[in-house]
Amino acid sequence: MSVEPVNFVAYAVPFFIASMLFELAYGIYKGRNTYRLNDAVGSLFLGTLSQVRRFVTLGVGGYVYYLITQYMALPLMDTSHWWTWVFAFVLYDFCYYWLHRLGHERMILWAAHVAHHQSEDYNLSTALRQTSTGFLLGWVFYIPMYLAGVPAEVVISVGSLNLLYQYWVHTEHVPKLGWYEWVFVTPSNHRVHHAQNDQYMDRNYGGVFIIWDRLFGTFQEEQASDPPVYGIRGPLRTFNPFRALTHIYVDMIKDSWHTARWQDKLRVWVARTGWRPADVAERYPREKTDLSNFTKYDPAITTWVGIYAIFQLLAVIVLSDRMAAVELSYWWGVALWAVLLTTTVTTAFWLDGGSAVRTLPWEGARLLAIIALSGGSAVGGADPVIWLSGVAYVVANAVLLAVMVWRLNPQRGGAALV
Repeated sequence: MSVEPVNFVAYAVPFFIASMLFELAYGIYKGRNTYRLNDAVGSLFLGTLSQVRRFVTLGVGGYVYYLITQYMALPLMDTSHWWTWVFAFVLYDFCYYWLHRLGHERMILWAAHVAHHQSEDYNLSTALRQTSTGFLLGWVFYIPMYLAGVPAEVVISVGSLNLLYQYWVHTEHVPKLGWYEWVFVTPSNHRVHHAQNDQYMDRNYGGVFIIWDRLFGTFQEEQASDPPVYGIRGPLRTFNPFRALTHIYVDMIKDSWHTARWQDKLRVWVARTGWRPADVAERYPREKTDLSNFTKYDPAITTWVGIYAIFQLLAVIVLSDRMAAVELSYWWGVALWAVLLTTTVTTAFWLDGGSAVRTLPWEGARLLAIIALSGGSAVGGADPVIWLSGVAYVVANAVLLAVMVWRLNPQRGGAALV
């Protein structure tokens, strides 16, 4: 008996939205709000991009899994038996532990995972701050599941359950949970994982079960005397999602290029995180966070910039949802992915306090591209609702931009245009 794979995360989107709003309201009520608009929007932009990267990537992992299942695996387990699901759920978390651990310990894997750790806040929106490049190597760690004969549909289903469990532990409002802390990942021991304090670095990698960390010596309890400081040691200092996804890759390319020794040119990619060739580190030192004088990256933004950012967040969520709901050719998927990426990047320019003079040309080019795509879909005989939605979006965007720039005019007491 076979079953269809279920991505439970897709069904949880309304719960994500409701729970984030509840956490925000609860934090305000308690006088301990853990949200900032710029940071939360940046995290949700990255989460949306991670969901649509499948429209532009061609998966090697899926083909490798197919070959393993056909020629190397044990006989497939029976999906109708409860033991198959329990075994797969536990084995998946074990594989995830090693992916997650090496994702912190090796540069090439950290480059993919770092996006999840860049936020200097810790709330439910941080859980949705996901990478778009994990597909490059992450699949390798789940090969044991296929070798063991776990059917692909079971792997997909338990994987989505594993990810769904991890959502709720991203909060500061839940205290320690007694005996539960010994077996399962909780908000307390996951707060440790996201902290950059010395004693908390590279600890607590489990997705659902914390027992792996206790078994393999990577567990660290949260200490009241040492509150977690969130973020990464090499601060990003931007809300730009493209920079968030690529900055470690760029750093490795630069180090590999600049170092003199050929061994180091290769070692850069597989080295322990934090390692750099000595000659490069001396010539090109990088800023590291001083935790004794830590301040969050928080450029001032106006109310209208905040409104504009929320408008764009809603727009990219709606577009990504429609992309998932309809059949798209590969190149239309690429084009719409490019629209999402450029929209999030230009919005981040505003959230970073960028000037209107420098940002407006990028906004104009983006809107012209959307008009061209809308016209192309109309000529191609697409449903009028599709291209009319694109036109309506451009009009609303232009109006909001005009109001926002007008309010930014220094003669009105706003921020400078340049």
